[in-house]
Order: sequence, then structure tokens, then C-alpha cells
Amino acid sequence: MIAPRIMLVAGEASGDLHGASLCRALRERVPEARLSGMGGVRMAAAGMDVLENVTAGAVMGASTRGIVPLYRAYRRLQARIAGPERPDALVLIDFPEFNMRLARTARRHGVPVVYFIPPQVWAWRAWRLRAMRRALSLVLAVFPFEPPFYRRAGVPVEYVGHPLVDTLAGAPTRGQARARLGLADDALVVGLLPGSRQGEIEDVLPVMRDAAARLAADRSEVRFVLALAPTVDSGLVKRHLYGGTPIAVARDAAQDVMRAADLVLATSGTVTLEAAMLGTPMVVCYRVSRLSAMMIRSLIRVPWMCLVNIALGREAVPELFQEDATGARVAAEAARLLDDEGAREAQRAAFRELTAGLGEPGVGARAAGLVLSAARVAS
Repeated sequence: MIAPRIMLVAGEASGDLHGASLCRALRERVPEARLSGMGGVRMAAAGMDVLENVTAGAVMGASTRGIVPLYRAYRRLQARIAGPERPDALVLIDFPEFNMRLARTARRHGVPVVYFIPPQVWAWRAWRLRAMRRALSLVLAVFPFEPPFYRRAGVPVEYVGHPLVDTLAGAPTRGQARARLGLADDALVVGLLPGSRQGEIEDVLPVMRDAAARLAADRSEVRFVLALAPTVDSGLVKRHLYGGTPIAVARDAAQDVMRAADLVLATSGTVTLEAAMLGTPMVVCYRVSRLSAMMIRSLIRVPWMCLVNIALGREAVPELFQEDATGARVAAEAARLLDDEGAREAQRAAFRELTAGLGEPGVGARAAGLVLSAARVAS
């Protein structure tokens, strides 16, 4: 059998994490498979030939930061898809503004397109369904409510479960995480998860820093640990933290921080799902530019921003967006949770409900089998 050529495309830290899981599963099934595309350090470590890496400069909403590198990456991937080394299948991982354009190129050249972590069209931008129906060969759904939604729209879909089910299987225990972070077993610990994009750090970290200062003023014993994503410049974080409340910084240790913490302050995104699956109570906050906020509010079809609340269909965790995301408001919500064991346990119960609905282990293997099936049809 000729080794299949699979192109995988991820543009953010979370996509790199999920893409790495899929790359490992593809390698286990077909060791000779030729994997290439766009991703980050995790996908590279999992055996993919990284042609482009834009994860450190990923942009959000209406921001223009990083547009030139994205355009260059798109043109290079587009040329590969149209050339003699075109892939047998294209796997898209989240990052819809970029990936849906690439999907159209692939279909014009007869390359099957599989979408892993598809766009959240059930939450906003439902008009994308028409483009998905035309361009995609298969959607690999990660939430149990997605398959009926896509089937009604005429989009081919298979439910595989959420890749975090596999990723978090090897997560450390609370004791292991605290030992690695140098935290005492009985310490009161608040984790900070300010995001994986430079823009998120600029917009959200000042809010978290202010909230930490307010919490420390009332609780001198609290320890703060910030999980620094591998895509974020440590100098940027240090500049924002300089001269304020002491906050330890742990690079590429998000699971340790989430597991060790009694509570986390988290930016909206995949990290909230990780924290929930690890059972850590949280307060979610998010800030973007005014233009992005206007766009989000005009397009969103659900009353929440946080994936945990969206997946559960109710507000299980407090989320503070834009003008509500102030240091005072975040600190007040955090203090309420720290003081109320019943409120923390209510969150944990909701998290257990959420986790039970995200599929069984083996998500990567199921996804890999479907990707290889699509590639074989093409070859």
C-alpha cells in the first residue's frame, strides 16, 4: 500500500494540542503515513512535518495582528494542495476563518476534506453551514449535540468524542502537580489561565492581575500561579506582572496549574473545558477590542461565551465578558467561590455531568480511522 499523504492544519495552541493527539493516532495506525501541514511544537513532536507555524501569532475576531504571516501560510499550503505532492486528505482543526478558505481550495482539486473540531456554527455564524455542506467530506463531531445539528443541515458527520478525553487521561494528580510547582499540600492556590494568544495576554492579564491583588489584600495566604502557554512571550507576561502581587509563572504546565489550584481564573476558550474535566472550579473572563465585541454580540446565537456553559446548556460557571470583566468583578466572584464550598461542589457536579457526555477514550483512534478512510477513497 502506498503511504497516504495527510495534511493537517491547526492555527492555535488548542488546535496544536488536539492535532498532536490525532497525529500520534495516525502514526500508530499507519507508521509510514506522510503527515505535513500547519501546526505548532506539539504536532511537530508527534511526527508531523511542520510547513508553517502561526500558533504564536494567532488572531481573534476583527484584529489585524498577524494577517501577513497567515496570508503567506495560506498561499504555501494552497500551492501544496494544488501541486504534484497534493495530499490524499486534508484535516482541518478549528481555526475556521483560515481553514474554510483552504477547504474550498482542496475540494476544487479533488482532495477530501475532514473537519476535526468543527466551527461552532450552532453558537454563531450559522451561515457557514452552506459552505461546509459544499466543501467538506466529513465533520468529526466532538460534542454529542453536534451530529443532529449537522445532519439537519445536510453536512456529513460522525461523532468521535472530544480529544481532551484522551489528552487528559495522563493528567497529574493534585499531589503530583503541587510537587512539580513547589506548592505545599495545604496551600490555598489560585491559578491564572490568561490565554494562548498575545492579544489575549494584553487584554485579559491586566484584569486577572488586578483581581489577584484584590484577593491577596483579603487573603494574605493565597498563592498565585500563572500557566504560560508555549505560544506566549514570557517577557510580555513579566511586563504585565512587574511590581504587582507576586505571581509564579509556569511555562507549558497548564495541566499542573489546573490540577494544583483550588480555583482558576480562566480566559474563555478550550482551557475552560480542560479545567472542567479536571474538576477545578473557575471564574471565566474575556476581553477583546470594541470592534470584535460588537461583531461577537451581533452574531452569537447562545447566551454564553464559555464552552462549559454552552455544552451544558446552562450557566454552571460565572462568565464576565468585556465591560463586566473587571478586576473587582472577577475578584468578587472568585472570593464567593473560595468562601462557599457548596458553590464549588455545584460546579464540580456540573463538570462531572459534562465529562460523562464527551465520549469514551480512544477519540484519536476513532478520528484517525475515519481520516484514513477518506484518504483511501482519494488514493
